Amino acid sequence: MAKVEQKKPIVEEISEHIKDAQSVVLVTYSGITVEQDTALRKEMREAGVVYKVYKNTMMNFAFKGTDCEPLSENLEGPNAIAISKTDATAPIRILAKHAKTVPALKLVAGVVEGGYYDEKAIQALKDVPSREELLGKLLGSIQSPIANFARVISQIAESKEA
Repeated sequence: MAKVEQKKPIVEEISEHIKDAQSVVLVTYSGITVEQDTALRKEMREAGVVYKVYKNTMMNFAFKGTDCEPLSENLEGPNAIAISKTDATAPIRILAKHAKTVPALKLVAGVVEGGYYDEKAIQALKDVPSREELLGKLLGSIQSPIANFARVISQIAESKEA
């Protein structure tokens, strides 16, 4: 079997993962211990994030013609890729959390909802809460004035009865 035919399924696998992805984050992992990597992978799995190590050439072929094409510029050295189809900031938050304790882990670049982000911009996104948290905060802020209004009306009604 020719080398190209052996590599084709890997490129297709990467392409399938990045298709319709909310976020694709490139991370350098050189120097991470097995225990640290196991903990990182476990947390990624629990969050529904695909975290894999591929050869740079395979990722380069898979990125061509997609929103992830700008990531090809950053494919140097040992890289891993974290992909989320549901929560755009989950891989960034998890990787940034682990990078605090593991200096070898470094966020390189990413594509979030179709937009390319370099290292500095990716670092800024680590503090953005998940979609569910943002919706919860929005509902809380909408619900608060209504609840306060209802309490005031209730107190006025009670004072009129007395």
